[in-house]
Amino acid sequence: MLFQVEMTVKLPPDMSAEQATNIKATEKAYSQGLQRQGKWRHLWRVAGSYSNVSIFDVKDNAELHDLVSNLPLFPYMDISVKPLCRHPSSVRDDDS
Repeated sequence: MLFQVEMTVKLPPDMSAEQATNIKATEKAYSQGLQRQGKWRHLWRVAGSYSNVSIFDVKDNAELHDLVSNLPLFPYMDISVKPLCRHPSSVRDDDS
């Protein structure tokens, strides 16, 4: 199943620079692992904000919840999820 996931990160103002650097590094490693596995198919930064729009390709809602809730930055995110399905006019074979 494909999902569009929009994430906006809101780190606490009192978080130390060292803690922020560490959590971002851990987040990067985790997200890149999911990308290599094909579960996190696309990742785009939203220009001008600490946000992204992503496409996940997972088995079901529960798998998506597990992956997203295990993001190190999850406690500091506002997240919206939209399920997607293939458009009948798409010319791409890998849209399912």
